[in-house]
Amino acid sequence: MKKTGSILVLILIITCVLQTNAQVVVKGTVYDSIGTTPIQAVSVLSSSGKGTITNEDGHYYIHLNDTDSIWFSYLNKPTRKFAVKDIQIPYSFDISIKIHIPILPEAKVRSRDYKRDSIQNRIDYAKAFDFLRPGLSTVSGTGTAGFDLVEIINAFRFRRTRSILSFQRRLIEDEQDDFVKHRFSKALIRRITEMDSDSLINLFVLQYRPSYLFTSVASEYDFHRYIKLSYNRFKLGLRPPPLWREGEVNEDY
Repeated sequence: MKKTGSILVLILIITCVLQTNAQVVVKGTVYDSIGTTPIQAVSVLSSSGKGTITNEDGHYYIHLNDTDSIWFSYLNKPTRKFAVKDIQIPYSFDISIKIHIPILPEAKVRSRDYKRDSIQNRIDYAKAFDFLRPGLSTVSGTGTAGFDLVEIINAFRFRRTRSILSFQRRLIEDEQDDFVKHRFSKALIRRITEMDSDSLINLFVLQYRPSYLFTSVASEYDFHRYIKLSYNRFKLGLRPPPLWREGEVNEDY
């Protein structure tokens, strides 16, 4: 009986812990103050430290504990906090924030399509991108096998090989540089930091331009956080410490 009672008590404790830390999916759309235009790049934050960013359609999706609170921030202007347990419909928690985004169809500008340019560049320079250092390879035909004569000749054309490999590295470096410029854009920096001086933005880009590795793997939330923390240092006249451009950022730096 004592053993059975202990098991029941343990089950009750585990049940209470699971209920206390119940996971809730909160998702919805963030609109402007009128409630008609979805807003991209709004930070969705929580008291547990989790966060995400609204996508191009203003949608967000986040896993939280029912003991958490959630709030939204755009251009460093946060909303009030909402207790997750008080949200009646967590799977459709839409919200309007105090900002008005005018719709001006005549002012639309078609931005450069980075992905399309990158694909076209890969097509135009396919031979250079796909080039491999020549070596000895065998060929077969009429029941016999032998060495590829062209590969043998190319294996001793050292200058040609060095030239193509050098061009290949430059193409890859240019492609990576274009990707960083595409993601670490002046438009995004201007929206997050509210800087309106082109000269200051250019200086900020020069000092805090992240590495290709960090830029290629960082989530939207982490990338926007990198820009915000970098701008805080920039305002104080502080240069980025070692590894900062690799995404190893710390608010205490």
